[in-house]
Amino acid sequence: MKLRVDSLNVDYGDKKAVKNISFNINDGEIATIIGPNGSGKSTLVKAISRCLKPTDGNIYLDDTNINDMNTKVIAQKLAVLPQVKNISSDISVEELVSYGRYPNLKFGKKMSKEDKDIIEWALEKTGLINMRKRFAVSLSGGERQRAWIAMTLAQKAKILILDEPTTFLDISYQLEVLELIKELNETLGITVVMVLHDLNQAVRYSDKILVINDGELCGFGKPNNVLSRCLLKNIFKIDADIYDDKVNNCLYFIPRKTIA
Repeated sequence: MKLRVDSLNVDYGDKKAVKNISFNINDGEIATIIGPNGSGKSTLVKAISRCLKPTDGNIYLDDTNINDMNTKVIAQKLAVLPQVKNISSDISVEELVSYGRYPNLKFGKKMSKEDKDIIEWALEKTGLINMRKRFAVSLSGGERQRAWIAMTLAQKAKILILDEPTTFLDISYQLEVLELIKELNETLGITVVMVLHDLNQAVRYSDKILVINDGELCGFGKPNNVLSRCLLKNIFKIDADIYDDKVNNCLYFIPRKTIA
């Protein structure tokens, strides 16, 4: 499913948090939003998810304006995993994953065999079959993040939006989650939009990069075309060397120093 953002403006209180941003993400692509803290990344994600109402501009899913779609239809097409997630201590992994089916249930109806098969499929895809009966709060950070991703998979949506899915995770769990996202993208054709802080991870796991600074889109395109020493200096205030990673077929950078 394609995502198109056209001249989007979003006010957050008295601040213009997103300023006239436009871009296209094609079906089956992974697009990662990067930028300094407070640059408007999460605000942009919330607007795309229809959690925040834009001041101006439009957002389209396959050329349909999301303002013309009801909430249930959007939930069937677009799954969102926010940065902050709360969970009760007595909810099992399987129950958490089952919440992903709620947008697809008819009013007053119980889950069908098809719904239960989809939950089983989501658990299997994320490697959680043997943990299904455990309380979600008892899982490690990486396992818990996989459970949340399984919940979004159970929605059977065509677009997955992830706001900082690797935050607070050890490096091994970060890579585990990103490898899972990449695998789901490649095997299921899901379009992914995510926010990451680690620039090297963003370049390695993305088809497109969106660079946001002070609410404006300062760079957009293929990672190897977007990442440059000039961008790192101007946007991230870092002097860095850039190298070619021939194993992962992408660029990577090593910071030298910060720039005042």
